[in-house]
Amino acid sequence: MSSEQADAGKSDRISLDLLDLAAVRRRARSVAIGGLMVAAAFGGIAGLIGGRVAGLVTAVVVGLPLELLAWSESRRRTWLRGTQVSARAFGTRTVDLHRLDQLDLLVSDLRGQRTVGLFVAGGGKAINLPLAIYAGTGGRELGVFPLRRLADSLAGSGDTRGLVFAELLVAQLRAEARGAAVGERPLYKLGSLAPGGRLAQKLRPDAVSRFVATLD
Repeated sequence: MSSEQADAGKSDRISLDLLDLAAVRRRARSVAIGGLMVAAAFGGIAGLIGGRVAGLVTAVVVGLPLELLAWSESRRRTWLRGTQVSARAFGTRTVDLHRLDQLDLLVSDLRGQRTVGLFVAGGGKAINLPLAIYAGTGGRELGVFPLRRLADSLAGSGDTRGLVFAELLVAQLRAEARGAAVGERPLYKLGSLAPGGRLAQKLRPDAVSRFVATLD
C-alpha cells in the first residue's frame, strides 16, 4: 500500500471513541495502580502464611491480569470506516454493520455512572460500542458527526433492527439540535429503563422498538 493510500484510509476512518485520549490514559493509570495495590495486599497475606516465595507468586498471579487489563485500556480505540466498526485493544476486531448476527442496546451501571451503548456481533466477532455515559443529570455523548454516520450505516443495512437503532440515533441528534436537556434525550431515557446496580444488561429488542416508536 502506498503512503497516499494509507493516508486516504486514515482520513476515511471516523473515531467512535466516547472518551478522549487523556481520559482513557487516566482510567488506565487508575486500573494499573489499583491492580498493584490489590496484588500487594494478596501477596502480603500469602507471604505471611506461606513465606516470601508464596507471596511473590500470589502477587504476580493476581496482579498480572489487572496490569494487562490496564494496558489494553490504554490502547483501546474504536472507529467506523464505511459500514465496518473496528475496536482495538490487544488486537483489532471488526464487525460489518451490514452483516450483523446480533444488535442490542447494552446498559451498564457502575459507581453511579450509567453507560448506554450498542452491542454488535457478526462474523464471529463482537464489539461493545459506548454511545453515552451519564451521571446524574450530566454526562458525555458521542459527537454529532460520528452518530450521524453510524445512523446512516445502520439504516443502509436493510435490516429491521438496524432501522430501529438508526431512528434512535437520529432522534438523539434531533434532541441535541434543539438543545434538549440531557434528561430529555432518547439515549438517557432509554438507559433509565434498565434496572440499576447491574454491571451490564441488554434491553429487550421489543422494549427498544416500542420506545423508538414513541419518539418524534
